[in-house]
Amino acid sequence: MRKRKQPERPVTAVPAARPDNTRVRRGSRARIDPQRRVDAEKRALEGLRQRTEEGHLLAGRTPPSRGASPRTSGAHRSIDTSIRDAVVLTEDAKLLQQPGSRREDFTQTDPWRVLRIMGEFIEGFDVLAPVEKGVAVFGSARTGPDDPMYQAAQETARLLARAGYAIITGAGPGIMEAANKGAKLGGGRSIGCNIELPFEQGTNPYVDTVVHFRYFFVRKTMFIKYSNAYIIFPGGFGTLDELFEALTLIQTGKINQFPVILFGRHYWAGLVRWLTSRVLGERKISPGDMELVLLTDDPREAADAVIAAFEAHRRFPGADV
Repeated sequence: MRKRKQPERPVTAVPAARPDNTRVRRGSRARIDPQRRVDAEKRALEGLRQRTEEGHLLAGRTPPSRGASPRTSGAHRSIDTSIRDAVVLTEDAKLLQQPGSRREDFTQTDPWRVLRIMGEFIEGFDVLAPVEKGVAVFGSARTGPDDPMYQAAQETARLLARAGYAIITGAGPGIMEAANKGAKLGGGRSIGCNIELPFEQGTNPYVDTVVHFRYFFVRKTMFIKYSNAYIIFPGGFGTLDELFEALTLIQTGKINQFPVILFGRHYWAGLVRWLTSRVLGERKISPGDMELVLLTDDPREAADAVIAAFEAHRRFPGADV
């Protein structure tokens, strides 16, 4: 007797195993609440303002964003405070906004802004063209004069200034101020590239040459174009932005023989470990990419690395350092 053929069971897809065996986390309703996002953005901006003000206060100065107005009567003071605390729409923010009504005044449209952007590039090129050897120094605005990182930035900049390098910073307080001060102490050129923010950042008193920018991408171009190296001290998102932009430009062949120095082994150790174990470990970058960065705690080592790279480039323009 023939056995009755059993019906075939439907084949079900088996989900691929996650390589790290981690559980999939689903976003909570709280995380995607638009109002929470708006509140977080406001807190982020306020945190930036507070850190900038703290940098000025630690240096013994009244922050420009708290500057006293000549109108000191009660009513006027209240109005001035309200204006100061309001969120100002910067030119960067206007440019990056979604397109508005086509009935806008032409002077408020993107084609018109291109002319302003072009003018900003021209001004930056004109002012910074004499810089033949420059080093950009980045780091937190809230670092005070008593902080070892402030003192290290000052000494590093002093050594480079004595070797003939212009020091270029964002012109603000903290690490930027320390580097500009070091440039002055070393008899070098001290340059600040200030940026328009929703609050007044101010320029530290050690800047000899200041260029004011409305657009971040114009300022970033000037940092790269007129620097022979980046020295990155402990900092936040802005500092990380400059770090990874430089590494990306090197990796993609846009710039070469350009040292990127992370100053402060303890501060940067976690980032370096993550890049090595996770990003390199999963082959998102190549082993050579990790060799693009020098990690140090020594101002002399940082300065020597910059000088050695520049000398090698001058002797062998086409060679790798």
